[in-house]
Amino acid sequence: MTSEDQSQDTQLSAIAQALGRIPSGLFIVTTTDTSGTTGFVASLVQQVGFAPPTIAIAVSRERGPFEAILENGRFSLSLLDKSSSGLMGRFFGKLKDGETPFDGQQMHITAAGSSVFCDALAWYDCKLLKNGYDNGDHHVLFGVVEEASLSHEGEPLIHLRKNGLGY
Repeated sequence: MTSEDQSQDTQLSAIAQALGRIPSGLFIVTTTDTSGTTGFVASLVQQVGFAPPTIAIAVSRERGPFEAILENGRFSLSLLDKSSSGLMGRFFGKLKDGETPFDGQQMHITAAGSSVFCDALAWYDCKLLKNGYDNGDHHVLFGVVEEASLSHEGEPLIHLRKNGLGY
């Protein structure tokens, strides 16, 4: 390894550590595909506009729901707090054959027909804007919030990474 390579690795390490300290919330993103409701846990989420209220999410193309969001033209977010943090395990853990992360969960159906978790701190139902942004390993999607609700009082879960160059 050359000294230039070592310098680049050191700089990349510093960038990774610094990026990892950017706080983010934890959300479950849902949409609908041909088999019903599908979703994933997301932390790359941010409000990016007031009028109209707009949220951006960064989605890896490797996630199955990415194409479903594009086809459906909608996505919903359920913001997690301490009392609803167990919902994440349904998306990371092993499920029985034929079981989905949504089985046995109380879901609210929005006016547009989207599914959100009743136990979440808050939820947001968004209409996808046509203009997304291709950003290397993720695609940034923008959604106008058409309906939302604060389900109960509480503090959102905050996620910090040790390495800001990966999950």
